[in-house]
Amino acid sequence: MTNVETGSGYYLGSLAGSSAKQLNKGFLGSIVALASLLPMLAYAGIISVETVNMIGRYMALAIVALGLDLIWGYTGILSLCQALFFSIGGYAMGIYLAHQGTLHNGIPEALYVVYPYKVGETRGMEVLPWFWAIFKSFNLTLILGILLPGLLAGFIGFLGFKSRVKGVYFSILTQALTVAAMMFFSKNEMKLCGTNGLTHFKTIAGFDLSDPNVKIALYVVTLICLIVAYLLCLAITRSRFGRVLLAVRDSETALRFAGYEPFAFKTAIFAFAGMLAGLAGLLYTPQANIITPSYMEARWSILMVIWVAVGGRGTLCGAVVGALLINLLYSVLTSQWSIGSFDWKPEYWPIVLGLLFIVVVLALPNGVIGVWRKMVGKVTELD
Repeated sequence: MTNVETGSGYYLGSLAGSSAKQLNKGFLGSIVALASLLPMLAYAGIISVETVNMIGRYMALAIVALGLDLIWGYTGILSLCQALFFSIGGYAMGIYLAHQGTLHNGIPEALYVVYPYKVGETRGMEVLPWFWAIFKSFNLTLILGILLPGLLAGFIGFLGFKSRVKGVYFSILTQALTVAAMMFFSKNEMKLCGTNGLTHFKTIAGFDLSDPNVKIALYVVTLICLIVAYLLCLAITRSRFGRVLLAVRDSETALRFAGYEPFAFKTAIFAFAGMLAGLAGLLYTPQANIITPSYMEARWSILMVIWVAVGGRGTLCGAVVGALLINLLYSVLTSQWSIGSFDWKPEYWPIVLGLLFIVVVLALPNGVIGVWRKMVGKVTELD
């Protein structure tokens, strides 16, 4: 199984030779160059700190795309609950940040303004929920923000894959769980701030979130995490474990007859992807300054799939490129501007996104990365 052909029509294993490694270095080198260039441009006043902050958020979303590509592009599992794992990480960080802001009798402002009083309770009788107290520690928040999504993903994956739920049925199951979680998080009675979500963030680990230097630092941290996540995913896909994942995707029945337990491999990679999504939520929330149940809406699950499809399913760099490209297009095409007599309106964006997805599915199944490979004449695996 050293030369397993992927669904994208490219090769892993021994065909990922020296030229592919050089392309990997070039790709990572470009990201590092971007990391050093954008902060310098911000300090020089050429671009705004808000632009750097925006790209930092998009890099966090690219980490989610990496995890989705591992389970969809490499393992053949279309999951629609990565938004759930992302939101759990985001809520973990959001609760911590809320503790650092304004307090009313020990209750963070985000919870105080929507506190669900019981019959007979009045102002001044609020009690801090026990699970809020857990996230007062920054270090513990970081650990739980990654661990909790991973454990939940492992639990969902184990039950689903052990029962041999797959294909569209697994996709529907994961989407249903995400929608159910959104309804749970939206209820004020759950003391998670309802549909308002968590906001009013002021500091993180003692640093002012409104400080431009802190925003740039968060951007750099996000970039470092993206590079580390990419390298971890790259190591997985090039390992024996990664080749088994490809075999799960291409012929799970044959793999089972060979003596393997596919559900164990699927559960493990599903849990890892959940941890990546949780990490992304941790990084995204302080840069976005808000986290709400709306991040668990079905549109977010679909958007994440579109990022990977447009970039190139089964290619790690494609997942990163797709996430950054689609979100940058979103930032441009959801603002109003004019060219001559033509007025662009934000309402046109869903039409553009839908058409883009249709074009990719029908004409560009290998995504942006597939087009790039044809242009440069590369036939070896980039990832």
